[in-house]
Amino acid sequence: MFSKKHRYSNLITPISYGADLLVINLFAYFLPINFQYPVLFHSYLTIAWIILSFKNNFYVIYRYTKVSYLLKLLFNQFVFFFLILYAFIGFFKQPNMSRLALGEYFIFVGLAIFTIKFLNYVLLMKYRERVKGNMRNVVVIGKNKKTDQLIDVFKDRREYGYHFMKQFCPSDPFFDIYKTFVYIVENNVDEIYCSVSELKNNQITEFINFADNNLKTLKFIPDNKNIFSKKLTFEYYDYIPILSLRDIPLHNPLNSALKRGFDIVFSLMVVIGILSWLAPIIALIIRLETKGPVYFRQKRNGIDNKEFYCYKFRSMAPNEHADSMMAVKNDMRTTKVGKFIRRTSIDELPQFYNVLFGNMSVVGPRPHMVKHTNEFANRVDKYMLRHFVKPGITGLAQVRGYRGEIETDIDILNRTKFDIFYIENWSLFMDLKIIVQTIMNAISGEKKAY
Repeated sequence: MFSKKHRYSNLITPISYGADLLVINLFAYFLPINFQYPVLFHSYLTIAWIILSFKNNFYVIYRYTKVSYLLKLLFNQFVFFFLILYAFIGFFKQPNMSRLALGEYFIFVGLAIFTIKFLNYVLLMKYRERVKGNMRNVVVIGKNKKTDQLIDVFKDRREYGYHFMKQFCPSDPFFDIYKTFVYIVENNVDEIYCSVSELKNNQITEFINFADNNLKTLKFIPDNKNIFSKKLTFEYYDYIPILSLRDIPLHNPLNSALKRGFDIVFSLMVVIGILSWLAPIIALIIRLETKGPVYFRQKRNGIDNKEFYCYKFRSMAPNEHADSMMAVKNDMRTTKVGKFIRRTSIDELPQFYNVLFGNMSVVGPRPHMVKHTNEFANRVDKYMLRHFVKPGITGLAQVRGYRGEIETDIDILNRTKFDIFYIENWSLFMDLKIIVQTIMNAISGEKKAY
């Protein structure tokens, strides 16, 4: 069952993917298509379906998606799947394959996936409408015809899963933008919808900064006023246009599932291929030098600013400042073996367990100690944006030279800048590039790896 209060239903996409691939392969196995090479045919169908799904955004369904858009997705997907299916005969020279059976296979698969897709769509709508699950708390800033229409959508289209909480009117003489911010924080509001025509430019800026620093989703009801932003995307709630200020690729369920799948596979390779034999050796060396635990765990802030325990090989003598003071150059707390494993980044390897647990990713913004997160959130503008995604073992800021000790404000400002760039421009290719650069840096040695 889905969580009643969750930002994204992350299980929907991978489950849908698995169900569709199961249907595609089961029908191919049981119907008398008469193919010569079963492994080749099943692999061909699976790879073709995955590529088509990425190309057509087949699994990108939002809570406000219309049935007409769903039908369009199905039509596009199966037109190309039909062509690819029959191309197998000529491409792999299969003259004995039954064209009629292949046509029957296509119809059965189409009907089955059509049913699964709509059943999933309808059940999720009913779940939001009747069980009040997977809800998003929203407020509206502005009082005009468009904002009233949007509020009506929130109230009438309960299957969208929006819980309208309050409307604020900027033209009201008693309107106080800071009291609005307090209300949003105290009442766990998830999304803010602003009518741009009723806000001054400096108020828009304040809403943008507030949303960025407090992990709130900010959207605008468009008009003829200028909205300054790098990335704007149009969405339609019923027939009302809404502008999203920031597009985060990893908030797309398909991208999130792809990244999670990569994290699991890569982490298992490291855990089985490296940690299975290296961990006992490191553990023995650590215990021979100093008494205390082999692993060091520390509370850090992860996605949505939730705290979790981050694991490392212990590189310091046990001390009371471990949870409040970063390691510095020539730190007296660092042990001899600790200097080596920190310089080579071996101390970070247990974090692959964190990745398997699901509270970290292989690549992402580095998580900070709770004390430092609270400190930087007050000092650095848009710092909290880093918590829109899972933290990583390595990240773009780290391979660009901003790892380890934060000596000046410039360090944390640049680290935040690179982290935000990563969040807004994520791709699997970027993750692979960062991983390769991290390995090269670990081999060559880094100036701030102490």
